[in-house]
Amino acid sequence: MEKRQQWGSRYGFIMAAVGSAVGLGNIWRFPAVAYENGGGAFFLPYLFAILTAGIPILIMEFTIGHKYRGSAPLSLFRINKKAEWLGWWQLLISFVICTYYSVIIAWAVKYTIYSFGTQWGTDPGSFLFGDVLKLAEKPGQIGGLVPGIVVPLLFVWAVTFFVLYRGVSKGIEKLNKIFLPTLVVMFFIIVVRALTLDGAAQGLNAFFKPNWNMIFDGKVWIAAYGQIFFSLSIGFAIMLTYSSYLPKKSDINNNAFITAFANSGFELLAGIGVFAALGFMANQQGVAVDEVVSSGIGLAFVVFPSIINEFPGMNGFFGVLFFLSLVFAGMTSLISIVETFVAGIQEKFNVSRTKAVLTSGITATIISLLFATNGGLYFLDVVDYFINNFGVVTAGLVEVVLIAWFFKGLNGLQSHANAISDLRVGGWWKFCLSVVTPIILGYMMFDNIRQNLKENYEGYPTDLIMYGGLLVVVVSIVGGILLSLKGWKTNKNTEQKKEAA
Repeated sequence: MEKRQQWGSRYGFIMAAVGSAVGLGNIWRFPAVAYENGGGAFFLPYLFAILTAGIPILIMEFTIGHKYRGSAPLSLFRINKKAEWLGWWQLLISFVICTYYSVIIAWAVKYTIYSFGTQWGTDPGSFLFGDVLKLAEKPGQIGGLVPGIVVPLLFVWAVTFFVLYRGVSKGIEKLNKIFLPTLVVMFFIIVVRALTLDGAAQGLNAFFKPNWNMIFDGKVWIAAYGQIFFSLSIGFAIMLTYSSYLPKKSDINNNAFITAFANSGFELLAGIGVFAALGFMANQQGVAVDEVVSSGIGLAFVVFPSIINEFPGMNGFFGVLFFLSLVFAGMTSLISIVETFVAGIQEKFNVSRTKAVLTSGITATIISLLFATNGGLYFLDVVDYFINNFGVVTAGLVEVVLIAWFFKGLNGLQSHANAISDLRVGGWWKFCLSVVTPIILGYMMFDNIRQNLKENYEGYPTDLIMYGGLLVVVVSIVGGILLSLKGWKTNKNTEQKKEAA
């Protein structure tokens, strides 16, 4: 078995953790969520969610990884043998996410090239769905591979393989030390330019103007917790895996606070940039800001190209900056996602890192080709919705409940974290994890089930919902249980005790 790898520095770990948290959702999800849930008033429940769920779960996952020194399955196995299946479930969730996340990054690579000469033309919507994705007429149709997507997709995977093959300190850490600061600089330039455009103040006013009446709406608070949960890469093994590579003396609690607030800082920067640009677009079209607000793929690949078209100069330059920002944000997150199951396979089957990277990476690459077909966007939309709302949320809920209620593990984790941290956590941390977080995540699960029983997501055909959504969630759970039934190649529990002694 290869010697366990380690981060080269605390700074390297923080860069990697923040790089994982800062992803595509920070740019295209947070601004719209904040706007739709009270504008400036949303920041109150958002901050509350950080302090009562985001940071407590980060501290818990950082501590588990650091204390038990293993991938998610191995660390949870060391906590309690009956918990190993949860680690594998989280790894399979990560596996599913990476198969379509890589495709979105491939789109961003394409659009970085298209930015030279604004090749998307005057109708970016038709260009995306017709010329780029060659979208099938009906949801559920697979069609053939789209070569224009397959080529950049293979490039994205090649970069991912290389970085992971290089290892934790020489690969992941070095990439994040370059990509994350560069991302911040590029996006800051975009924000500064957006703030100087006509109508920027109108957009910022729409973003920050508080609607205090919405503070009393429970859905706003759920939206805040949902944003924090999805944004911080918690609940699907990433932070647990990354923290397992920390040196024995590491300030876990401070690392969690730094990671959470750095991620939120970038979300705020993204919100300012996006709404300044939307205000400019609204001003150009002579409409209200609420008529141009969008999120997700539509914001990134339809609305922003339209905004860039209207720029008074240097259109191509700012197009390159924006889409390259998406590539950098996506790559740091993708690499963290793939590392989770690379680590799990390496430890469970006692294979070299190279073999773990190749076997898991090639498998993920092949499956990702499904999302590079004519019907790929429909499958991506359904899989993303279900694996996040019924995979990540549920796995996070089960993780917290098992550790806090069934295994009674919070006291031990608290002692471990406090022993090596300058900032100590106390009763508030245990209360948040054992009471607040389970209630919030439990309600989110209930509300998701209720909404999906009422009607199909986005009105998609039932068969697409069944095999593109529900089946993926069920297979990830069953797969996690089956993998946990296989014994470890070596006595990992004994091995860990010797290391800790």
